[in-house]
Amino acid sequence: MTRQSLPRVSIGTARLCLRPTSATDAGRAFEIQSDWNVTRMLGNATYPPDKRAIGEWFSSHEREWADGTAYRFAIEQAGRMIGIVDVDGIDGRLGSLGYWLERSAWGKAYAFEAAQALIGFVFQDAGLSRLESGHASDNAASGRVLTKLGFEQVGSRELFSHSRRESIVQRCYVLEKEARNIGLKADTGD
Repeated sequence: MTRQSLPRVSIGTARLCLRPTSATDAGRAFEIQSDWNVTRMLGNATYPPDKRAIGEWFSSHEREWADGTAYRFAIEQAGRMIGIVDVDGIDGRLGSLGYWLERSAWGKAYAFEAAQALIGFVFQDAGLSRLESGHASDNAASGRVLTKLGFEQVGSRELFSHSRRESIVQRCYVLEKEARNIGLKADTGD
């Protein structure tokens, strides 16, 4: 199913700029994924990273956006790309949230801030009503981000990790648009 094409827009947050990725981001992504501590948490990335494969992936982003199958944003802090946040695998009103950041950006709530902004975009502008996400069972920090965003854990599954070259346990989460709206109203104190 092809969705109505949305304009490629940037999203500003208090500390970050999310801008649609471009093929020129591949080199910076290669640098970030050259850190084993980053890449070992990514299910589809390889380690060491494959520069050609990363370039091909970034070259497909504009087409995916136009097709409405994925919305991928470079996360910039002070004009420097520090990671990626995206919703891909879009089918109807369902998509899958993912994010990764360079190690120096960990522990600063950038993943939460970027993901929160992207969730607002896909629920309000792209018409999605449900998001799935997951994290390696040994990545508790990502689980805390998802829980803070309002995701509920719905189980676990075995998944092959290309970077680790072995099967891992992935914790699986879901966020429903209606549940998020109820939570936001509850947080206002009204």
